Amino acid sequence: MASQEMTKSNFQTVLYSEAVQNRFMELLDKGAAGFMSTLLTVYNGNPMLQKCSAKSILGAAGLAATIKLPITPSLGYAYVVPYGNEATFQIGWKGLVQLAHRTGQYKRLHAGIIREGEIIGTNTLTGEPIVGEKVSEKIIGYVAYMELVNGFSKTLYMTKAEIEEHAQKYSKSYAYDLRSGKKSSVWTTNFDAMAKKTVLKLLLVRWGVMSIEMQQVIAADQSVVDKNSFTYIDNSGDIVKREKLEVSEEEMAIEANEEQSALVNDETGEIVG
Repeated sequence: MASQEMTKSNFQTVLYSEAVQNRFMELLDKGAAGFMSTLLTVYNGNPMLQKCSAKSILGAAGLAATIKLPITPSLGYAYVVPYGNEATFQIGWKGLVQLAHRTGQYKRLHAGIIREGEIIGTNTLTGEPIVGEKVSEKIIGYVAYMELVNGFSKTLYMTKAEIEEHAQKYSKSYAYDLRSGKKSSVWTTNFDAMAKKTVLKLLLVRWGVMSIEMQQVIAADQSVVDKNSFTYIDNSGDIVKREKLEVSEEEMAIEANEEQSALVNDETGEIVG
């Protein structure tokens, strides 16, 4: 327990260092204090996150701050999610909706659960699902719908089996959970929210109007956010170069903060320099 408390103390020291506070102030102005307090609460309440590097936690949180999305888990906009010793940035389906509406191009946008009987087929001409009447509470799939201000509309429906296949293909932690009976993945603990996000994300990527901000947030989704790249450690392990949406190590003063955290006494947790 003492070791865990020292970890919390060290992270708090890094988070509230002058350089990091200044950076969050630049990003969020008066909202910085509340955002940082939320980040500390999320950190303190998640033992798995406490195993992650401060660099990766600040990278994920810094990206969320850049796009002005809260990281309170219950709100469902954006998350700082642990994976081994690294924290990843994850966008929630509500966050995708928020970013889409900011473009001013969407009249309606929705993602939801489909129960047995509500979808009875697909129109072979338009590709749109054929709507029926619900006959039970059994979940059979997930749907996303968008309508642009210019009148264009599109619906994407995926069966639960298709979502399952997608999750196992792109999330090693979910595949591990299924094999071992563990609960290490967000897919395991909140499947419906992840499924709605997946179908909405695919709808937007394939047919939506996407701002540069949306494109780069989707690129960052489920990655470790670094100075020059996004690293996808929960799926292919690929590294993708970052472009315009930049929250650099220098800007977050991570190197300076890591140096400062090294001046914390490992036994007492006190600052020694």
